[in-house]
Amino acid sequence: MSKGWIFDLDGTLVDSLPGIAASLNAALAAHGQPVHEAKAVRTFIGDGAEMLVRRALRREDADVFPRVLQTFREHYAAHWSSGTTPYEGIPELLEKLRARGDGLAVLSNKPHAFTMTIVDELFPGVFCPVIGQRAGIPHKPDPTGLWEILRTPGWSAESAMMIGDSVMDLQTAHAAGIGAIAVTWGYHDRAALVVEKPASAVERVEELAALLLDTRR
Repeated sequence: MSKGWIFDLDGTLVDSLPGIAASLNAALAAHGQPVHEAKAVRTFIGDGAEMLVRRALRREDADVFPRVLQTFREHYAAHWSSGTTPYEGIPELLEKLRARGDGLAVLSNKPHAFTMTIVDELFPGVFCPVIGQRAGIPHKPDPTGLWEILRTPGWSAESAMMIGDSVMDLQTAHAAGIGAIAVTWGYHDRAALVVEKPASAVERVEELAALLLDTRR
């Protein structure tokens, strides 16, 4: 493998906000909780399903939280595909990277089963390994999942970079000792990303493509 690119999923490869917001609001409404506009849900995304629901609940309730979380998971499992699409230009970029022989992996804080389902459906045969949030494995920014990818045969820290839209993605890369590229079309603000000192911060998929396909790198 000449290079290895480790991508975040939500807000980096796919726009999943419509699907997440729809399922979250369906779960909240089902249990008598206030719903949120998509722009608010955008700020809840990034730390996994449990934190998503905790942020959406306006008061801590030990009884309602697990019920909302379970309903969200059930609704999302059934309906995610109606509100999740690859960002324009991403499939074409991935195909060019794969044709060049680069390694492609996904590391997400989305639950592992959902991560696998979405990647298999939208990017069949493109990514290996694919790692989502699993029991007993700390989520990003802990580097455990990233280290697991780097231990995969053919991967190395020297040739790998993390690509994501969140501060956590950049912090994960730093903790693992690899470089990182921030994309600003996702769910986190550019100013917060720049503070983490990524190797680059790009605003459009075309800019990312130019960066990753640069043969001088």
